[in-house]
Amino acid sequence: MLISIVIPAYNEESNIIALYDKIDTVLIGYEYEVIFIDDGSTDNTLDVLKALCRQHSNCHYISLSRNFGHQNALKAGIDYAKGDAVAMMDADLQHPPELLIMMIEKWQEGYDIVYTQKKEDKSRNFLKREISNIVYSLINKISDIKIEPNASDYRLVDSAIAKIIKNNTESNLFIRGITSWLGFKQYKIVYNPSKRFSGTPKYTFGKLAALGLNGITSSSVRPLRFSAICGAVISFLAFLYALYAIYIKLFTNEEIVGWASVLVSVLFIGGLQLIMLGIIGEYIGKVFIQSKQRPNYIISESELD
Repeated sequence: MLISIVIPAYNEESNIIALYDKIDTVLIGYEYEVIFIDDGSTDNTLDVLKALCRQHSNCHYISLSRNFGHQNALKAGIDYAKGDAVAMMDADLQHPPELLIMMIEKWQEGYDIVYTQKKEDKSRNFLKREISNIVYSLINKISDIKIEPNASDYRLVDSAIAKIIKNNTESNLFIRGITSWLGFKQYKIVYNPSKRFSGTPKYTFGKLAALGLNGITSSSVRPLRFSAICGAVISFLAFLYALYAIYIKLFTNEEIVGWASVLVSVLFIGGLQLIMLGIIGEYIGKVFIQSKQRPNYIISESELD
């Protein structure tokens, strides 16, 4: 039984060795491989990985030609994983390696996917916490999949699930959404995230918002339906108002006044139209990117076959 552990790393030179040592301590007695994916780091992450892999035969690295993003880096590692089960985790040690034992045990009990859910961290940046909550709420309300709030990519999947992810050809990946959509037998582990070992978080507000938007538009077409319904409702209301205006003009002596209300209505409808065009543009952009059929990532060097 071989366990593959896939770990994307972007500028994590000070965390790599500590993370590997922790995994090695936790998984003593297990046969496992660790695959680090250097996602276009600009520090000495790659050099640290090369030195670590020279010392340990079960440690491997993949270096991408540039920063392709966390989700694509995860897929790169999954594509090259050979284990009977594949675990995914971050390189900052906020995902406690101790949970790997429970994840493996649940997998051995017959669960195909073992995923984790973070307990609410009140010390976390308020804005990031609220953005995350809003994103998960929207995904669960407007899509056909359900993702637990505060769920993360720290999870373990059976090799059969890993094979499905390997064969996935989507350009805009959202792996936790894919595993939720797949179904199968799943088990949830709730945990307290550890403090970052060193360095700074790599998920900025912009990246977090982009991941959320990708998750929503990758999981459902309901935003497009909402745009159509919204347009129909506004058109119907405008039609009723037009009938009212005609009635006032033809059958009464009253004058319709209120330039301020007209201006506000025009600006509101114009803004709403731009939002709807943005939603449509997001989907068209996805189709455009998918049509080019570019790879999710490009490997610059690796010691894996």
